[in-house]
Amino acid sequence: MDQRTARLRPGPGLHALLDRLLGRGPGRAVPAPRTSNPDAVVDCAVYVHGRREPGRPHFADAYARSRRGRDAFVWLGLHEPGPAVMAAVGRVFGLDELAVEQALADGHRPTVQRHADVTLLVLRTAGYVEHAELTEDSEVIDTGDVLVFLGDRFVVTVRHGAAGALTSVRAEIERRPALLAEGPWAVAYAVCARMVDLYLEVAGHVERDLERVEESVFARDRAADIQQLYQLKREVVEFKRAVLPLQTPLRTLLDAHPANPPRALHRWFADVDTRLARAVDRVAAYDDLLTSIVQSRLAQLAVEQNNDMRKIAAWAAIAAAQTGIAGIYGMNFAHMPELGWRYGYAGALGLMALAAFTLYRLFRRSGWL
Repeated sequence: MDQRTARLRPGPGLHALLDRLLGRGPGRAVPAPRTSNPDAVVDCAVYVHGRREPGRPHFADAYARSRRGRDAFVWLGLHEPGPAVMAAVGRVFGLDELAVEQALADGHRPTVQRHADVTLLVLRTAGYVEHAELTEDSEVIDTGDVLVFLGDRFVVTVRHGAAGALTSVRAEIERRPALLAEGPWAVAYAVCARMVDLYLEVAGHVERDLERVEESVFARDRAADIQQLYQLKREVVEFKRAVLPLQTPLRTLLDAHPANPPRALHRWFADVDTRLARAVDRVAAYDDLLTSIVQSRLAQLAVEQNNDMRKIAAWAAIAAAQTGIAGIYGMNFAHMPELGWRYGYAGALGLMALAAFTLYRLFRRSGWL
């Protein structure tokens, strides 16, 4: 090695200086770079004393920050997360493995579950789908899921489906810092209140659909197709399954239990329960009304089919009379008085016409035609 090459090669002191500048000193681990929030994260924020901290940190950093401060918690909002994202969230917040798997699927029944120090509240979302007219395959109500994981310093909301977006819920409750200062259960109240408001809103739209259907069923010119009624019935049943089962979980949260909402929020949850009862009554009434409309339409169809059968029977009787006369005179008997009669053909046609006219008048008078 020549002297010029030796001068260009960095010595041990220079290596040590570079290691210290890059943070690779002896006994010191290189910190892993913090990645940005996954695409499934709708929003993530830390709240201290009911007020949002600036920025949108990674959910792991946000949770660590909330555990260091007093009266602080993190709200992580997810929309249809994948297995990798949900597994990472479960590790950071210490969620139950079965609850994490449950959060990956939709179609759950409203319920309250407790896994160690974490409470899982499952709700159904609902949204009205606008449509020009009701058909046999019209989608009237779109439903989904919202799973709310509640811990001492965090709340994680996982939403499935297009209905029930929580962006407006976050914006509204952030304008009420006194309520948000109550902690993660304040977020749970806001989510429950939003779902019940959606139920009442959808119920109002369904009521207008029922009014239009009721008018068409009892209209004189044209009645509604029975398949349209069945489709609306299916949509109302789906809506009913989203609303009615929520009563039991909400009332469970009002019981005196250490894991339930704090006492200061009981009156707010009681208000949600009252509005939910109103929504339940409306949905149950709509279901009963639609059942009565379907039964009325089936009765109309039975009457229409009976009328059709009577008309068919009347025309069949008229045709049978003509067939009988034509059959008699179509026989090849040698001795038939009318065969040699000059007006026999015209007389047979006249007899057939007279029989048809007489039967037609009789059936018209009886209401069969």
